[in-house]
Amino acid sequence: MLTDPCGRNITYLRISVTDKCNFRCTYCMPEEGIQLKSHAEILRYEQMANIVEVGATLGITKVRLTGGEPLVKRNIEFLVQKVSTTPGILETCMTSNGSLLTIEKARLLKKAGLTRINISLDTLDRERFARITRCGEIEDVFRGIDAALDANLKPVKINMLIFEDTSIREIEAMRDFCSRKGTILQTIQRFSLQDKKSSGSFSTDRPPQCRCCNRIRLTADGFLKPCLFSDHEIRVDFQDIEGSLRAAVRGKPVAGETCKERPMSQIGG
Repeated sequence: MLTDPCGRNITYLRISVTDKCNFRCTYCMPEEGIQLKSHAEILRYEQMANIVEVGATLGITKVRLTGGEPLVKRNIEFLVQKVSTTPGILETCMTSNGSLLTIEKARLLKKAGLTRINISLDTLDRERFARITRCGEIEDVFRGIDAALDANLKPVKINMLIFEDTSIREIEAMRDFCSRKGTILQTIQRFSLQDKKSSGSFSTDRPPQCRCCNRIRLTADGFLKPCLFSDHEIRVDFQDIEGSLRAAVRGKPVAGETCKERPMSQIGG
């Protein structure tokens, strides 16, 4: 079992499979994008799977694939299959913006062993959605939600980020939308990585309280992050993956503070 200095059992690994994304959301990256990591710097699927395999022997039971946008990666179902068939892994999930999720892709992911999917959708207003994503078409996300439901990637959760100007009317509209679709609404407080200041005045479902945090993160370029709100990272030593995982868990702080060295798109939220 991986237990941090605060006595929290770490059972959840979030993997950022890429720093690329087909959106340019205002809260995630600048309009012109970011300096992407080179192909040589990005972990191969086999390397990610090796980390999961070792993690599972130490008590990791849940893995979530994130990005950037994980569906921009070719053959992502290959990694899903590797993770989902790892002994000890009970849940293989994904967080996506949903715009690239076709019915065919959703069925491939389900067949590969994806348990369920969270789809990010911050508003139902088309113009506001276009402003937030800078280049997204909301209809593509709607089709992605339908594809996830068709493939039985349930429960499908809708991640709604709450901004300073998010209205109660928008939240209620999203709640009604999720009820009609048979999805689950998950509201998320918007935080600044740089100072951990939150925006908005509504209570939200996420993020969890630091005292309850059971996760660590793997970046696409091979670093383990014990905490989202921290610059502390451990480069994975592939000659000693277990030692790297244990070092990351030992370095997990009581509570997060700031993360100034990476944008959200390189961490996966």
